[in-house]
Amino acid sequence: MSATRRQILARTGALGATIAFSGSVQELFAGSAAALEKGATGYGPLVPDPHGLLDLPQGFRYTVLSREGDPLRSGEGPVPSNHDGMAALPGSEGRTHLVRNHENRVTAKLRVPAVPGLTYDPAAAGGCTALELDAGNRVLDERVAIAGTAVNCAGGPTPWHTWLTCEETEDKAGTNGYTKDHGFIFEVDPRDPHRTGAVPLTAMGRFQHEAIAVDPVRGIVYETEDAFLKPFGLFYRFLPEQPLGGTGSLRAGGRLQAMRVPGVADLSAVRRTGTSFDGIEWVTVPDPLARQTPVRLQDFGSRGITHAQKLEGCYWGGSSVYFVSSFAKRAEGSAADHFGQVWRYDPDRRRLTLVVRFGSRTDVQLPGESPDNITLAPGGGLMVCEDGNGAQHVYGVTRQGQVYPMARGRQNIGTPDKPEWGEFAGVTFAPDSRTMYVNCYTPGTTFAVTGPWR
Repeated sequence: MSATRRQILARTGALGATIAFSGSVQELFAGSAAALEKGATGYGPLVPDPHGLLDLPQGFRYTVLSREGDPLRSGEGPVPSNHDGMAALPGSEGRTHLVRNHENRVTAKLRVPAVPGLTYDPAAAGGCTALELDAGNRVLDERVAIAGTAVNCAGGPTPWHTWLTCEETEDKAGTNGYTKDHGFIFEVDPRDPHRTGAVPLTAMGRFQHEAIAVDPVRGIVYETEDAFLKPFGLFYRFLPEQPLGGTGSLRAGGRLQAMRVPGVADLSAVRRTGTSFDGIEWVTVPDPLARQTPVRLQDFGSRGITHAQKLEGCYWGGSSVYFVSSFAKRAEGSAADHFGQVWRYDPDRRRLTLVVRFGSRTDVQLPGESPDNITLAPGGGLMVCEDGNGAQHVYGVTRQGQVYPMARGRQNIGTPDKPEWGEFAGVTFAPDSRTMYVNCYTPGTTFAVTGPWR
């Protein structure tokens, strides 16, 4: 049994059964097709946007906060290209600090402007910008937060309200004109970028980073690796020397480990939602800096290590960390096909569970394929950015496990009947949960969405 883009089917043994996931996110299972057909979910159908940018349900509205090519408020240059991962962090007097990645390669149309004290490698075009918003989502400031990094894809917030931005590349100095090695995580403080500077957190590994999530009790940092082609990526944890030590504490170093699921070489082979594996092992990475060999190819012993294609979004919910495999294709070397998995790892039980699986039969004009960036929605459930073919959506997954469309990107650069669909990225909610912020990757656009959030 596989899922279409309008339905994700729980392999619970009975059609129509659902297992709700509560605000503590103890478990997430998808509802059945029958359950979906019995009533409306989410916020209703999407209403076409007369401006051709963003379709939303009735009662919701958007504001364009920033678009690539517009001048930064700081005067440092134009807003860079390729808007990707993002976080909304609390500020004083009801203000919000948005910190936004720019997944720029050296060929990017608009690079992140180099700023003294905030530039790691002058030859690299990626980095982050930071927006300061008042309580009404008016932009008060917009500036460079870090520059000279490469292919900044996603990342994640820390419990002390900074952002860990991740480079999705393994290029070394001398490649593509770079003057320094890349493939690191950097800490960014959007309120005071010079406080964190441009310092690579080398102990956290050098590989194709995607996203992170921090255990708020233990301080362990979980990391995903977005390796598109074989050998596929790994799921990691970083054990800091100074757990939960605050801004700059991750520079003290720590130990990087990769997840081994006994008896499972490739996570795509697991098809039945609800399947759990106990006794998850963590194996210390021999060379986190990948001086000679990429981490995923290093020697993890005779029992090997567990790989997965396209590991992307990562977040902490309740007592567990959740992470996403966006898709898997046997034609590219995976053990099985799927159009998305969501996994849950419970560190207390050392248990890994497949909680959502999207199947291979899809309608590309409907929401629910290739999940990428992912976050918790204010009323419970998930909000997911789509990165696939055809129409691109932000879609929700309710507490009952039903999929609904929240936004559809129009980015109507072409003719009205042939819109260009832009990938969504960086979905996040304001600290007061009244605004959803999300990026369109290209042309780079940052939206604030308000309305009758439950």
